[in-house]
Amino acid sequence: MTSQTTVDTTGPGDRASAAPPAPPQAGLRGHPWFTLITVAVGVMMVALDGTIVAIANPAIKQDLGATIEQVQWITNGYFLALAVSLITAGKLGDRFGHRQTFLIGVVGFAAASGAIGLSDSIALVVTFRVFQGLFGALLMPAALGLLRATFPAEKLNMAIGIWGMVIGASTAGGPILGGVLVERVSWQSVFFINVPVGVLAVVLGVWILLDHRAENAPRSFDLLGIGLLSGAMFCLVWALIKASDWGWGGGRTWLFVGVSVVGFALFALWETKVKEPLIPLALFRSVPLSAGVVLMVLMAIAFMGGLFFVTFYLQNVHGMSPIDAGLHLLPLTGMMIVGSPLAGAMITKFGPRVPLAGGMALTAIAMYGMSTLDTGTGSAVMSLWFALLGLGLAPVMVGATEVIVGNAPLELSGVAGGLQQAAMQIGGSLGTAVLGAVMASKVDSDLPGNWKAAGLPQLTPEQLDQASEAVKGGVAPVAPDTPAAIAAKITDVAHDTFISGMSLASLVAAGVAVVAVLVAFLTKRGENAEAGAGAAHI
Repeated sequence: MTSQTTVDTTGPGDRASAAPPAPPQAGLRGHPWFTLITVAVGVMMVALDGTIVAIANPAIKQDLGATIEQVQWITNGYFLALAVSLITAGKLGDRFGHRQTFLIGVVGFAAASGAIGLSDSIALVVTFRVFQGLFGALLMPAALGLLRATFPAEKLNMAIGIWGMVIGASTAGGPILGGVLVERVSWQSVFFINVPVGVLAVVLGVWILLDHRAENAPRSFDLLGIGLLSGAMFCLVWALIKASDWGWGGGRTWLFVGVSVVGFALFALWETKVKEPLIPLALFRSVPLSAGVVLMVLMAIAFMGGLFFVTFYLQNVHGMSPIDAGLHLLPLTGMMIVGSPLAGAMITKFGPRVPLAGGMALTAIAMYGMSTLDTGTGSAVMSLWFALLGLGLAPVMVGATEVIVGNAPLELSGVAGGLQQAAMQIGGSLGTAVLGAVMASKVDSDLPGNWKAAGLPQLTPEQLDQASEAVKGGVAPVAPDTPAAIAAKITDVAHDTFISGMSLASLVAAGVAVVAVLVAFLTKRGENAEAGAGAAHI
């Protein structure tokens, strides 16, 4: 072995035409560990924004007068744009160079973040969140591509592990940082903070990153495939979000679901015809790889869907400040950070199957525990369930790379890496939509009866709709001049109804996690992991 890493991205018949290893680099340009620091700064922005906004959602809702469905689209729009674009963005990096796509992604992400902070309507916030997702999709695969092309094979796993830790810590730490910023500054500061971070990442990137271009890079892009997949995903998530308004048996709900199913079917058919498909369907001939993708989706549904309501529960039901709410989620953050290296060691020693199944079992238990939370639950009990959730999620986060990428052929390893990230983002978007629909349906169903049982004045249909909208966010619809006794009854009804909806959503998330336990038993150690390491010439 020599001292420089170049990633073999060629197919089996192209190995003879691969470029020779690049010469060793002097100074900081192309230095592996400085490259890791640089891409970590950029990746941190994207991962942080996945959850930091959750703690700001109540403040955004109140300040901009948004509905709960609109607030959900702050998350859904971001995750959906990120997920749909990841694989395409990875191919762009292969074609035009990972350094260029990384820098464009950082600049665009920081600019979109600043634009959100200046927005004065929920429509603009959602629009720029979509742009954040698109530019974040450019950034994420490019970061991993730069690491693969820069690090020697024997240190690549360590680098990817640290990269994963940055993502895990940023994802889990988002609510805490978000709480500090929302309470001490404003919800806009949650987005403004990305601007100086982006400037730092660009400066480091221009100074340190070395351009790497894959041999035999794609010369065309599957535009029709991108359109079909994007349209199918949009129709599915839109149907799930609007089902609470249209009704689960409503014609419009099933129209969008039907269009989504047709879109996915046409996408799959087209991918078998096009020369350079967006997602080569041959990847899914590997049962462990397919199981890994499904596992990532299910894990994200349970995690992101459940976390969405916890912030409303802590702030609006328990009356915590944003900082206190973030601190109450510290056990989740801490266990994800502590559990990630432990999970990595277990997976290395025993393989991924048992740690992944055990992690999802702990997640199921934690989500069941969260379904028991009520207005009187103390901090110790909350911390127990949050810690169990973090401990359960860690093995899934760490083990996904080996299960998905390791079971893919070497020439498709970049696509598999994008598929892993896309699966997590799609799961997060679907989780917020599905569990949001479950919550909304339960609140709409229970609120009229609970209101009447409390002996409160009868509401008109319009007033009931307005009250239901407030309760879905854990807010009691109390008018300013309401007598104290009546206000107390309204508050009790609102919080009890919200908790009933959150409990049902948590139980659904627990059920999803149980299914994921079964899926985890279909995984196994990557068959091509060693081949991948051996193909990185040093």
